[in-house]
Amino acid sequence: MADLIEYKCPCCAGKLEFNSGTQNMKCPFCESEFDVDTVQQYNQELAAASGDNMNWESSAGSEWNSEETAGMSVYSCQSCGAQIITDNTTAASSCPYCDAPIVMSGNFSGDLKPDLVIPFKLDKKAATEALNKHLEGKRLLPKVFKEQNHIDEIKGVYVPVWLFDTEADANMIYKGEKRKTWSDSSYRYTEISYYSAVREGTLSFANVPVDGSSKMPDDLMESIEPFDIKDAVEFKTAYLSGYLADRYDVSAEKSVERANQRIKRSTEQAFISTVQGYSNVTTESSNVRFNNGKAKYALYPVWILNTTWNGNKYTFAMNGQTGKFVGDLPADPSAAMKLFFGITAVSTAVLFGLSFLFGMF
Repeated sequence: MADLIEYKCPCCAGKLEFNSGTQNMKCPFCESEFDVDTVQQYNQELAAASGDNMNWESSAGSEWNSEETAGMSVYSCQSCGAQIITDNTTAASSCPYCDAPIVMSGNFSGDLKPDLVIPFKLDKKAATEALNKHLEGKRLLPKVFKEQNHIDEIKGVYVPVWLFDTEADANMIYKGEKRKTWSDSSYRYTEISYYSAVREGTLSFANVPVDGSSKMPDDLMESIEPFDIKDAVEFKTAYLSGYLADRYDVSAEKSVERANQRIKRSTEQAFISTVQGYSNVTTESSNVRFNNGKAKYALYPVWILNTTWNGNKYTFAMNGQTGKFVGDLPADPSAAMKLFFGITAVSTAVLFGLSFLFGMF
């Protein structure tokens, strides 16, 4: 005997029952009714939805040749473990991430050579000016921070980045609600209508970045995005002259999960934005499949500024191509209290004024 198929209510997910009187499927919980064909189609669409399939073919980077590696050196940070690559003419005295002293560890060898590099467009002076501008207009910033804050070091660093390309095929099923409200002399009524919206399509993604350095916080790197990939050129060691390059310690394979999250989130946002005209929309099924997934290895230009104030270190980052600047700042508790009491005093004054006006009538 074949197993009975259980049909769920699209509205409340309760078990539907066949109503012989109306010849429809009826939910005993929310009392919604649906014709049999609609319910069957709805269940077929849900059953057809399979899990995500996100596979990649990674052939990022290429092998270094002996002439390229002969002119480069590796510095190691004994504090955070960062390994910095640069040409033999560029000296490095401190780690760009934690500002601890770094030591020469030998000639560079191994790893993959980047496919692409976005050269620096902005210099150290631009980074200093961006920091000063970042400090302007911050009402909660301690007054002495700007005066006593000293930039310990500004370093131009090429951050290793894996760039992911793929096509995302997606099948989405959404539940939409439309509400209609009216009232009479005795009651207020609300009618809720439920709809099933199905979306299918393909989106193409190119150069989705995931930084390949565990020392560079992902949120900090993503905060200075976007980088314009149109300025990327084929990597040559000459671009490292005068700058540092972080040696990747997160492989393309280990970066796939974060790439999947970014691409899937963007796909879901693009699809749900097409479901309009409803008072509320919820996702019932989401299926994303990747095709032709590939990865490239690139270097992105970043200025890192380490500053010290009141015994604490503050790190800022600037996009070396666009100038976008980010970084956390300390807050002055006394300034915050003054702002709070200022807002409270204004609110009290407004309330008093309203009370006075109402008292006049």
